[in-house]
Parts: sequence; structure tokens; C-alpha cells
Amino acid sequence: MKILIVDDDFICRKMLSRILDNYGEVDIASDGDEALLAVELALSEEDPYDLICLDLCMPKLPGLEALTKIREIEEKNEIRVGNGAKIIITTSLKDTTSLMTAFRSGCESYLIKPLSKSKIISELVKLKLTKGIEK
Repeated sequence: MKILIVDDDFICRKMLSRILDNYGEVDIASDGDEALLAVELALSEEDPYDLICLDLCMPKLPGLEALTKIREIEEKNEIRVGNGAKIIITTSLKDTTSLMTAFRSGCESYLIKPLSKSKIISELVKLKLTKGIEK
């Protein structure tokens, strides 16, 4: 599985990377702009991401905007809705407006920080990204 972690917080990136490192190749981006570059590069190399963990509150390009642009990039590359990367929002925002906007913008899952290995693995199971993953 090819994974992209997008978060401006070093500790969150490190923790997610440690959890997911055993399950695939992990790339890291510290903001939405870097995430878009990574997604475009992966698609140009015909090696797209299977999973993107995306924080909402980031400088430069916030997560919701990055989410929308990622889905636009996939569409431009003729990737049908539902066939692109599975996107898990990882955020401290608990309000229903952020949650609903994220799902309308194309995420598959929404996890509230603090995150744990069991939360992450549980979501991977729900999203059927479980090849080689033990609960």
C-alpha cells in the first residue's frame, strides 16, 4: 500500500508514520501544497496513493482545499469517483460542519485527534485496506 501523510505537526506525522510504516511505503507532506505535488508526482509515475491521511488545519493550503484539489487532480487523470485514494481526515476539529464538508468534498473517513494505532487500524479495516494488516 502506498501512503501519504499530510500534517503540519511534526509529532502527528511521526506518530502516523510509525503506525503505518509496517503496512506500506509512507511519504510525508507538511502542508497541502506539498500534498498536491506528491499526488501529481505519484500519478505521473503511474503509482498513485492508496491512502492519504490529511489534517484539516494547516498553513498555506488548508486540508479541505487540499482534499478538493486532490479529487480534481484524480478526475483530471480520469480516475473515477470512488477509485482514487482513500482519504482519512485526521484532525482535532470536532464540529459537524467540518465533518460534513469533508465528506461532501470526498473523504472516506474522519478521525478526531488524538489518534491511536487501534483507531487507525480500525479505519483501514473499514476501508478494506487491510492486506497484510492484523488488528
